Amino acid sequence: MWFWFAVIALLCWSGSDLFSKIGCQDASDRYSHLKMVMAVGVVMGLHAVYEIIQGVEISWSILLTYLPVSLLYILSMAIGYLGLRYIELSISSPICNSSGAIVAVLTLATAGISEDLPPVALVAVALVCVGVVALGVVESREDEELRRARQDASNHHYAKSWIALLIPVIYCLLDALGTFADSQVLEILDEDSANVAYELTFLAMGALCAVYVLGIKKQKLLPWQEAPKYTGAIFETAGQFFYIYALADSAHVAFAAPIISAYCVASVIWSRIFLKEKLSGKHYACISLVVVGIVILGILDI
Repeated sequence: MWFWFAVIALLCWSGSDLFSKIGCQDASDRYSHLKMVMAVGVVMGLHAVYEIIQGVEISWSILLTYLPVSLLYILSMAIGYLGLRYIELSISSPICNSSGAIVAVLTLATAGISEDLPPVALVAVALVCVGVVALGVVESREDEELRRARQDASNHHYAKSWIALLIPVIYCLLDALGTFADSQVLEILDEDSANVAYELTFLAMGALCAVYVLGIKKQKLLPWQEAPKYTGAIFETAGQFFYIYALADSAHVAFAAPIISAYCVASVIWSRIFLKEKLSGKHYACISLVVVGIVILGILDI
């Protein structure tokens, strides 16, 4: 079953990318990213309650121990949702998913280069880093008229901006720090308890966003605008669920990890089909470098 769990996780997380993009791309809604946090908080909170009823242990001690990790993940996701308003999903998703390479760099920096580490792992990290930097260069040098012409099909035009490209990079760095911290904290916490702690923290952050957006800023929630956000939130939570079960089969982790880590490939495909996003050949060449590096790291399970 590990294979199907991995495939489902891939489809769910790429689906989360797609619907989150649809829910957050309206430039006129300044609070769409906070509304997305609210949606994910509601869905994850409901799943946390279900897990607690099923017997998963949770306490204030567990919540506080996992809190720094939870906040890093949640902050990265909120920033990622903000970035979807300013940049194509085809570009954003591969950059965001490059966090595995940053984790590898952090691991090498703190633990040193292991004798058991294959040289291809360093090559994979280099591919991801070079691909992301090259993507930034291509974005900055693209002719504005060509950019507008290729964006006409999607009816969404994005201005050339280093800030727009920097947002998914910040997501990547924060997510990498969260993953690195996660690996340390999970040495003393049960995985199921840690996941419930994360979901409850997301619920609390969603509630704070609701107080700010609905109470202070007096914003209204319109069903046709919020539906994609909650759909994305369901996909995000389901992806996390199947991810855990896919990797629970320790004998096949080396096969499941690369399948799941390549979900950004599906995100690019969905953005091309459903969002009508078009990129130049140079964009796709840079994205290919990133994806190849991610898949290699997934196979090696860095």
